[in-house]
Amino acid sequence: MPPVDEYTVGTVARMSGVSARTLHHYDEIGLLPASGRSESGYRLYTDADLERLRRILFYRELEFGLEEIARILEDPEAGDDDHLRRQHRMLRERQARTAGLLHALEQEMEARQMGIKLTPEEQFEIFGTDKLEEHQQEAEQRWGDTDAWKESQRRTAAYTKDDWVQIKAEADTNIEAFAAAIEAGEPADGPVARALAEDHRQHISRWFYECGYDMHRNLAALYVSDPRFTKTWGGIAQYVHHAILANAAGR
Repeated sequence: MPPVDEYTVGTVARMSGVSARTLHHYDEIGLLPASGRSESGYRLYTDADLERLRRILFYRELEFGLEEIARILEDPEAGDDDHLRRQHRMLRERQARTAGLLHALEQEMEARQMGIKLTPEEQFEIFGTDKLEEHQQEAEQRWGDTDAWKESQRRTAAYTKDDWVQIKAEADTNIEAFAAAIEAGEPADGPVARALAEDHRQHISRWFYECGYDMHRNLAALYVSDPRFTKTWGGIAQYVHHAILANAAGR
């Protein structure tokens, strides 16, 4: 029986979700050599090996190649804390990129809901897709009889490509600022988040329809109750919702 702090390939595979074949490969290329062998010659892994495997899997998730991971892990000046800080920073950066992509999709949906008039090429250039048509019918069925829909249709019918570029740039700036506020630890009911919520409200009023505080509260409710909006906002939907409510309450 191996000591309690040594694990067979099968055990490590079950614990980590990594196949035994992959573990064998990592050993063979020197990325994760097993620290020991059983009397029968089978690989045995220690707690330190498992920690190294966790590092490898984190970097793999961040889309690093195996050779690059090996170089990173062999850096003599990088300890466990350094790896944690690096991975934390990189995951935050990925989160920001993902939030940006989600916001682009939201802008695509909202643009279609508001009656955007752009060629497929212009749609792709501005919003990263030429499939805005897919959301139009559902949006019209849902809001077509409201004054806000009619007003937004009237306004956006005259918008040029440059107008839409500016609209998207303003919206991107707003969502990036929300993400930065969360990163900085700003409370959702604090002055920074409330100011961003007000910017969001004024953006809607400026470009689409007059968005009063009651209307803004209704939008905030959709952001956390409608799975499509929640998915679009990603991990910051609840924060934005609270910020909008706090801003409305203070006006």
